[in-house]
Amino acid sequence: MSRPRPVVRSGLDRVAAGDADALAPLTGRRVGLLCHAASVDAELRPARAVLEAAGVQVVALFGPEHGLRAAAQDMVGVASGETDLPVHSLYGERFEDLSPTPAQIAGLDALVVDLQDVGSRYYTYVWTAALCLVACAREGIPLVVLDRPNPLGGERVEGAPQRPGYRSFVGLYDVSVRHGMTIAELLRLVRARESLPEAALELVEMQGYARSMGFAATGLPWVLPSPNMPTLDTARVYPGACLLEGTTLSEGRGHTRPFEVWGAPWLDGERLARSLRGDPWLEGACLRPLHFSPTFHKHAGASCGGVQVHIVDVDAFRPYAAYLRMIEVAHGQCPAGTRFFRTEEYEYVADRPALDLLSGGPEVREALEAGTSLDPLLHADLEAAEAFRVSREPFLIYG
Repeated sequence: MSRPRPVVRSGLDRVAAGDADALAPLTGRRVGLLCHAASVDAELRPARAVLEAAGVQVVALFGPEHGLRAAAQDMVGVASGETDLPVHSLYGERFEDLSPTPAQIAGLDALVVDLQDVGSRYYTYVWTAALCLVACAREGIPLVVLDRPNPLGGERVEGAPQRPGYRSFVGLYDVSVRHGMTIAELLRLVRARESLPEAALELVEMQGYARSMGFAATGLPWVLPSPNMPTLDTARVYPGACLLEGTTLSEGRGHTRPFEVWGAPWLDGERLARSLRGDPWLEGACLRPLHFSPTFHKHAGASCGGVQVHIVDVDAFRPYAAYLRMIEVAHGQCPAGTRFFRTEEYEYVADRPALDLLSGGPEVREALEAGTSLDPLLHADLEAAEAFRVSREPFLIYG
């Protein structure tokens, strides 16, 4: 039984349909393909199969974080390998491994990018594409992007861009946490920031997409783009929930609802939920106290108190502010002598705390350590997000 025809055609769907304009930057070229498990068309056919069926010559494959099959866990280096084609990993043990080498892209006429992003600055796929853009431009090879929807829509923007000195692989360029841009739009911003020639970036835009659309409105199938991004609700909480990675709180890895469920062995979820009932920063969400035991990652095998975040009004819910507020209350419960902030190396950075990289600066951590309210920072974030929303206008494609 075939699926109903989607409202939106992704760049890959246009190729699958034989759209001449979509095929123009691909036909007659030897291409590399940067993709993952969510790189499928509306009929769930993998990108490589779609391109080859359209007569495109795919000669090499490139995989981002989590690997070509999106099977590896977070921050686990992925090795290059060989199938019937060379497979180049763009996520290894060093920051230098994140960019394709001249040898890996030698002989290509273009590098094609088909990646499903989730609309949050921390999600690394867009930064892999950005590094590919810069590397390919250096070698005179165009980057061709098959664009896909931003699952969170393109209107709402949340969180301040990074402050000087806080760029990393969870934010290589200064953008809001919830940026409201597609991968093609973000790469237009990168091309401008790097003063790259227009010819460095070629786009196969979507058809039927509007900024007001959430992913459900597109009619496209949701395929988890990484192991801990199983559902659309996961993506909806992620602009805030990923901040938990900067703490010793479990973000729910090792549970069936990662990022929606979170906690720690010492956390009293009932007290936390009770203290945040009616809090304006949690508008659109309800907190359900629970206990869970992660099967791996932080606190594996331990009984954790915590909450599940249930979104009851997706339009009102502001995940970045909501999770910062929850982290603030959780910090107040942390027992004396228990480490709250993550101190291990995080995404190739060892000299700055992970929470600083995720939030874009030291302000949140310093306020929590000082015991001062996050309210002033949350209000300042609203203003900074609005400034970014205006500044991104020249790079937007869709109305």
